Amino acid sequence: MFKKEEFVPDWYHRVPPPGSYRSIFKWGYPDSFKHPNPRLYKLMKEVFDLTDDHFKEKQEVGEEEVSIEATVNLSEKQLEKLKSIVGEENVLTDDYSRLRVSYGKMMYDLMRLRKKIAENVPDAVASPRNKDEVQLLVNYCHEEKIPLIPFGGGSGVMRGNECPLGGITLDMSQHMNHIREVNPLDQTVTVEAGIMGPDLEEALNRAPERFGTKHSYTCGHLPQSFHSATVGGWVVTRGAGQNSTYYGKIEHLVVSQEYVTPRGKFVTKDFPASATGPMLDYIFIGSEGSYGVLVETTLKIFRNRPENTRRFSYVFRSWQEALQAVREVSQGEFGLPSVFRLSDPEETEIGMRLYGVQGTVLDRYLQLRGYKPGERCMLLGTADGEKGFARRVAKMVHRAAKKHGGMSTTGYVARRWEHGRFMDPYMREDLQDYGIIIDTLECTVNWSNIEKVWHQVRSYCKSRPRTICMSHASHFYPQGTNLYFIFIARMEMEEYMEYQGGIVDRIYSAGGALSHHHGIGRMLAPWYEDYLGSNQLHLLRAVKNHLDPGNILNPGGNLALDYRGPGRTFFTSPD
Repeated sequence: MFKKEEFVPDWYHRVPPPGSYRSIFKWGYPDSFKHPNPRLYKLMKEVFDLTDDHFKEKQEVGEEEVSIEATVNLSEKQLEKLKSIVGEENVLTDDYSRLRVSYGKMMYDLMRLRKKIAENVPDAVASPRNKDEVQLLVNYCHEEKIPLIPFGGGSGVMRGNECPLGGITLDMSQHMNHIREVNPLDQTVTVEAGIMGPDLEEALNRAPERFGTKHSYTCGHLPQSFHSATVGGWVVTRGAGQNSTYYGKIEHLVVSQEYVTPRGKFVTKDFPASATGPMLDYIFIGSEGSYGVLVETTLKIFRNRPENTRRFSYVFRSWQEALQAVREVSQGEFGLPSVFRLSDPEETEIGMRLYGVQGTVLDRYLQLRGYKPGERCMLLGTADGEKGFARRVAKMVHRAAKKHGGMSTTGYVARRWEHGRFMDPYMREDLQDYGIIIDTLECTVNWSNIEKVWHQVRSYCKSRPRTICMSHASHFYPQGTNLYFIFIARMEMEEYMEYQGGIVDRIYSAGGALSHHHGIGRMLAPWYEDYLGSNQLHLLRAVKNHLDPGNILNPGGNLALDYRGPGRTFFTSPD
């Protein structure tokens, strides 16, 4: 808490005005907030050489009512047809509705919204009530050559929702958000694509009460965008939850799917495994609305046993020793933790500062033991599942950590992190109100190239003065992990675009995968063919041409399927 005599910025703490720009770029629930604590506020002033005076006046808070200069290019006849399919109340052409579904939560999106830049918006927003209406919409748009872009919760960060060719955005979250079946025998749940993650998880946690099952369940998929993401969004971007080291990424959780395409329905079967030719599910998972509209999916579920969770945290003397420990755990074959997150030295120091460890007796004790600021690294996590299994995994993590010089800092650190795991992104708007941006990029690395990618990206990020670059490894596998880079800086939109592209260049040149769980969208399309290979991209385009011969599904550069840009540079618009 701020002391009584300290200056406290006027953090924004009210539901944004209806129909405003801020109501679009606000993170998560409209009535939920998390503000920077005094230690983060002090850090921002120090890093960016600011005084309290800088925080006395906000910049471009976005409370104005949305007003855009983008004409509706659909004819009255076309609009009437849409209304006849989904109902008049489910076809919207007002400025706010069209802009709301155009952007996600990438910092570039938020910057444009604050500056009232409205581009690549649809001509109309349609909210189908069932899969039959989706098929009628897809058929009609195919006949009329109208672009059709599916929309879920709007939490994406790869510009996948933009409509550079106009058309219709299909809002799946308004009506198609139901649980179709919980099957305790097969341990699966079947849901419509528009259901929000928290709604699904709450229902599964209360399955005995809601569905008469013997056990409570969890989906095990809990991304940081949890408050704002739909199940359909998880599937079509190949997302990952924060507990994926144990439960798996979304492609490991999908049992079957149903899509609507211009060629008709595409349905896969719900067997746990088969050897019936190539795995068709994997063609559609990650297709980002370019192959078909996901209307329904069946997912694995797991018994929910929070009473068995074992929390742990360790501090290591160096990044290298910490990496040795987490690799040993990942390859130990004794079972995997659920949450497993290793912070690099910069993220560790900022974390210790924000949580009030810096300068305390504990901090001095750590330094006396050789855990020095600027070198030490923090590992936190949880072990979940059956009681004996969770206990053993936690025990083996402890053994590996100790072997490589790790010192236990108890489960308290993991518990504190859990408490704010979905709330930290809410602070982005507070800082951006005063010209400070926070953004992220992530990539998959192998154990053999993790340090090269980490060094190369950090070297580029830190070459810019007064820039924070935190990173952590999360989502672990025997073969490697995911590296997440978080940068905090003061920069304008043009510099941001160049800087973001520079980070992607460093990830690519160091041998990292372009994305582990954010997807490709239009943001990474310029790099995609070089990364994937021309022959491979031609195969994806052939699938696209078969399923969507008129190229109406999410056209305009998404997944590089029809990208005709100027090479590896930030996406602007197709030729």
